[in-house]
Amino acid sequence: MSYEPFLDDQGLKNTVPPALGGAGETFALQQTLAREVACSGVGVHSGQTVHMRLCPASENTGIVFIRTDLVNGARTVNARWDNVVDTRLCTVIGNDHGGRVATVEHLMAALFACGVDNARIEIDGGEVPVMDGSADVFVGLLDEAGLARQKAPRRVIDILAPVDIVCEGRRVSLSPAAEPRYSVTIDFDSAPIKRQRYDMVLSPDAFRDEISRARTFGFFEQVDQLKKMGLAQGGSLENSIIIKDGRVLNEDGLRYEDEFVRHKLLDAIGDLALAGAVLRGHFEGACCGHALNNRLLRALFSKPDAWRIAEDGFWGLHAAVA
Repeated sequence: MSYEPFLDDQGLKNTVPPALGGAGETFALQQTLAREVACSGVGVHSGQTVHMRLCPASENTGIVFIRTDLVNGARTVNARWDNVVDTRLCTVIGNDHGGRVATVEHLMAALFACGVDNARIEIDGGEVPVMDGSADVFVGLLDEAGLARQKAPRRVIDILAPVDIVCEGRRVSLSPAAEPRYSVTIDFDSAPIKRQRYDMVLSPDAFRDEISRARTFGFFEQVDQLKKMGLAQGGSLENSIIIKDGRVLNEDGLRYEDEFVRHKLLDAIGDLALAGAVLRGHFEGACCGHALNNRLLRALFSKPDAWRIAEDGFWGLHAAVA
């Protein structure tokens, strides 16, 4: 499905035409950043300081990472589900020339939830900086940059038939829905967490108010083992919730009573953003993680009758654009 966008006195009107059932809903057209913004921080697993710049990109580019510290073919890594090369405690994307970018999920969640279809991410290291362990800083950067409308129609992936993955008591699924809906359940044998569930319909306001500030978390007893594995080299109370002996060690406590499940939902949004378009359907995850989330996308795209590309651009979001 395609259409010619309506024009207003500024050249574009980012709404769904009435012929497609629209009534002024936003985001029918692709969007990119209005200007460049930058940040620096440590990689939670590498422990290395990284400088990152978020830049506008042309229509139909998608999200592309540029490793400025590498040369030739290794530099460009497209943020796609089929470029995921590792899912141990984070999502890592890579290319055929050895270029990799780790821990992309928090940034990807912020980009897609805030309505950014196209962006070039310049980064001088192999891991997106963890900042405070949430997506809040990235949302702030996008607010600072602003969004610019583009002329190409936004692509949305409609889920047409249920797809699910079950593995060792964990489950993830996608099913048809009129909007992007997320339901996540977690269950830990730890006093601060226990069993938690969170349901939401994705929108910029909902992401900002309910999800973006939820931080990653871990257990003190596992830190030494993770470091021996080359992981969590940059983890600290400044960028993670740490649990020891059934209590939260962070002096400021939790940002939400159920911050743990909210962060798992944040991760799911970021992992599913690697589909390359918004998924208009219902994601359900029970004790899910990066590996299962990626397996779900691979299963979805292996079944042509379970999805379709729609170019009506509408997925229930409303946000101001520059």
